[in-house]
Amino acid sequence: MAKAVVAAFHGAGFTDITVVARNAEAGPALAAMYDARWVADDPEPGARIIVNVTPLGMHGADAETLAFSPAHIAAAGTVFDVVAFPAETPLIRAARAAGRPVISGAEVIALQAAGQFARYTGVTPTAEQVQRASAHSRV
Repeated sequence: MAKAVVAAFHGAGFTDITVVARNAEAGPALAAMYDARWVADDPEPGARIIVNVTPLGMHGADAETLAFSPAHIAAAGTVFDVVAFPAETPLIRAARAAGRPVISGAEVIALQAAGQFARYTGVTPTAEQVQRASAHSRV
């Protein structure tokens, strides 16, 4: 998932990408593929967008663990969590509480489904249909 997210941001024209990865082999290798910066520990708060691509916030032992500190969440322009289930992860809840714009995993699922639907049928769902599908996926 990390590679897909970094590739998508790079492909969308983002040029200041930081990969935060504690794995000293995978992190630098991913960053190098997309001319990004790698750090093993959290950088200073203030990123335009922070994205969780870890299982933190899913069910299990890490279900209530935040992927980013409250300071990072409060300083972020947008908070994006790719975890789809549950849709309201601790990160998404904390970002909403901090008044930050969010993109949830439920929204990602709806957008992926809309893209697949359009490719299969030639019919592009409207933004309102995608929004309804996203809301439905959170139930």
